[in-house]
Parts: sequence; C-alpha cells; structure tokens
Amino acid sequence: MIEEKKVKKVFVNGPISPVFVGESIAKHSTKQDIGAHSIFLGQVRNDIIDGNAVLAIDYSAYNEMAEEKFHEIREDAFQKYSLTCMHIYHSLGRVEAGEIGLFVFTSSIHREDAMEACAYIVERIKEQAPVWGREVFDDGRHVWKQNNFKETQ
Repeated sequence: MIEEKKVKKVFVNGPISPVFVGESIAKHSTKQDIGAHSIFLGQVRNDIIDGNAVLAIDYSAYNEMAEEKFHEIREDAFQKYSLTCMHIYHSLGRVEAGEIGLFVFTSSIHREDAMEACAYIVERIKEQAPVWGREVFDDGRHVWKQNNFKETQ
C-alpha cells in the first residue's frame, strides 16, 4: 500500500522574517548527509511604475487549491531531483518593500540537485500557484500584479 504524504502548510501571515530564514538554515546543521543548500528569497521591490513607488504587495490565495498545488510541486521536485529535504513558505497579507514574501529552501547531497530543484520550484510556483499580489502604491492606488500564473489541467 502506497502511503500518501500529508499536504504541508506553506502560508505564513505577513512577511517571512530573516530570523525565521536563519533558524531554518541552522536546524539543518545537524544533518550531516547534506552537502548543499539552495535558497530563494523573493523580496518585494520598491519599483517605480508610472511615476509611483510600490510600497508593498498584499498577497491573497485560493488557500485550499494553492496548498494542493504546492504539494504537487513539492512531490514532483522530489521525484525529479535527489533532494534530502525541501521547505516552501509563501506570505499572505501585506509585505512591505524590502521584506520577504517567498522562501524556498532545498537541500541535497550535491549542489546541482539543490540549485536546479530550487529554480524549478520557484518557476512552477510563479506559473501555477493560485496566489495573487496586489501592489500598493505611494499614491494610494492598489493594482493587481501581473503574474505568470497559468491554469493547468
């Protein structure tokens, strides 16, 4: 009988703190079969669009569908790459410019798998996860951020 893996929670309210990132890394120092980690930190940029500065992004998601999609991406990455472990965290709610909204952390015996898997996961999230961001501008406007989200069958 094949055991189905539990869907892991990926959403955190608000920004992902540098302390959380540091603690996540530190927890892996006892795992001596890991030779490489690859980390992606998605930070909100203070872009200037049509003369107005982006102050923050307000993230929302179709939570249940998003959790399932993150699980699918996770399982696909474990099948495609030789990973020791993987963590994905995505913010919900307001994340100010300069703060972290996405944290992907992959670990493996060799660097190639960790690096390639991390990039693969980030691209899949951007293309397929039902997570949306509304940019908050300094003039008070809110505009839905263009994303690469593509609905898949």
